[in-house]
Amino acid sequence: MFMVNYMIRYLLILLFTTSLFATQVETFRWGNGETYLMFLEKNNLPLKPLYYNLDEDEQQLSEEIYSGVHYQISRTKDGVISQIFIPLNDELQIHIYKNKEDYFFETLPIISETRVEAFTLEIDHSPYLDIIRETGSTKLATIFVSSFKHSLNFKSDLRKGDKLAMIYEQKYRLGKPFSMPTLKAAMIEMRGKKRYIYLNDDGRFYNEDASEVEGFLLGTPVRGARISSRFTKRRYHPILKKYRAHLGVDYAAARGTPITAAGSGRVVFIGQTRGYGKLIKVQHNDGYLTLYAHQSSFRKGVKQGSYVKKGQIIGYVGSTGLSTGPHLHFGLYKNNQVIDPLRVVQIATKKLTAKDKIAFLKLKSNYDESINLHIANDTRYAKLNDSEPVCYFNNKKVCTQDKLNPNFTKNL
Repeated sequence: MFMVNYMIRYLLILLFTTSLFATQVETFRWGNGETYLMFLEKNNLPLKPLYYNLDEDEQQLSEEIYSGVHYQISRTKDGVISQIFIPLNDELQIHIYKNKEDYFFETLPIISETRVEAFTLEIDHSPYLDIIRETGSTKLATIFVSSFKHSLNFKSDLRKGDKLAMIYEQKYRLGKPFSMPTLKAAMIEMRGKKRYIYLNDDGRFYNEDASEVEGFLLGTPVRGARISSRFTKRRYHPILKKYRAHLGVDYAAARGTPITAAGSGRVVFIGQTRGYGKLIKVQHNDGYLTLYAHQSSFRKGVKQGSYVKKGQIIGYVGSTGLSTGPHLHFGLYKNNQVIDPLRVVQIATKKLTAKDKIAFLKLKSNYDESINLHIANDTRYAKLNDSEPVCYFNNKKVCTQDKLNPNFTKNL
């Protein structure tokens, strides 16, 4: 019932705004180092209703906007901003809209289409360079190489003419690839021998022998702490009637409890922020970044540019910023995309039970059949034709590559 009422309100606002104005939609790229407050000031938008009047969760979410994300601004024919859509992750976005003379802030689900795609190619130089040459996508090249990185040696075992294949899921928003692709299965031929990797239903990668492929593993940042809030990209709050997100894990602990680096890396930010209080960000290998918020103080000697080792104390639990009690908010990002830290916190290598192994082998068999079919058909990467309409919602065309149907601007 709550959701039905929310959607009714959603559609009423849509009809109201689109009936009054003929809109034009522009796409921009979020600048490196740009903050949400800087964005509001740059566009002459009121700070009080769009930031200072927000609750704590919403203010913190505004700090999760990552550099490089593409966002949309809709304007009236007079050039007045009517709506703004800023993705926070692949499921949730900030929506700013004008109703009469006032601006409002809310978070909404992102409407996107997920497609399962695949391609195969012959190795000429290296998997990374050849995938970019074929697809133009550094994202696809990165997920392929990083998934095999800890189990294979590409430098010594590859030769020209070997083949690779990958099956992945890609989200599309407004007809364009959106967010990082999710690798489902991949194969690489090395000196005539094929090596495989599969994403199992438990979210972990396994090889053809049903052994888990070890990847980037984190340590727990606060030893012995209680998890007080878990990760969620989006959920609908039935009482507040808002979409919420908690893009990290909260570890409740006494003020002053040591915080340790979850992995080795370099400190790329250390300082005071409004929402997250005293904050440290550590950049790791393979595109991972960890975030440690609400600290009471930093460890002496830790500064921007410092190299820290896994398990090294970097700060102490506190309640600075927008926080109701002492805890560590721990965030994890890969290539600017937020992910659940608990999925990669270090544990013993997982062994599949007999029942789980049967299910995995069935999954493996299906992917093997699909990979072999793509290799036999020499499936190439399908590039988008910019002249064709490529954006659909509920099987209805809602946009082309450069023009959005204004009747659907509320559904970006």
